Amino acid sequence: MRDLLIWAAAAALAMPAAARAATWDLDPAHTGVQFSVRHLMVSNVRGQFGKVSGTVEANESDPARSRIEAEIDPASIDTRIEKRDNHLRSPDFLDVAKYPKITFVSTKIEPAGTGRYKVSGDLTLHGVTRPVVLDVEGPTPEMKDPWGKTRAGAQATTKINRKDFGLTWNQALEAGGVAVGDEVTITIDVEATKRAAVGAESSVNKTAAGSAK
Repeated sequence: MRDLLIWAAAAALAMPAAARAATWDLDPAHTGVQFSVRHLMVSNVRGQFGKVSGTVEANESDPARSRIEAEIDPASIDTRIEKRDNHLRSPDFLDVAKYPKITFVSTKIEPAGTGRYKVSGDLTLHGVTRPVVLDVEGPTPEMKDPWGKTRAGAQATTKINRKDFGLTWNQALEAGGVAVGDEVTITIDVEATKRAAVGAESSVNKTAAGSAK
């Protein structure tokens, strides 16, 4: 049985990096998507989406093989003014009844310096899918929370033109210019929890249990 245990452990260590890739779940309570857009040509209006979920298939030895998927509920938009939020949910803007999801799926991940990455992916917003590039800082070192979960964080930023996604509503101002700017700055603060490993360790335990019978 001892020989079998040693063999099983060696086989687990020899598994390719992709097979040992860790899965992380975005923590909705500690992950946020904030945005800002020019208002009346003089200031920025800021808001956030309160409901975000997603996963990261992280490959530490080969980050380019990692994969990120995220989903946002556009109805969770919050700019602190209910009337404005309702307008943003309406067909003039996000049309949340028709398009109930905003999604992002990574297509390419490249190092961009120490602790930084360029993450390219497809953003689907208002029923339109466009490529975007996220500038990512992180991930932070892993840590254990008081409940035994492994956590890490990161921050991502990007800019989009809302008209590229069919968000074209605007209002001309008497003094010139428009009420809402086209460029939207997006900041994503991520905190994720690591799923318990069920691969190599489980295989070793199952082999040992079977050999002991």
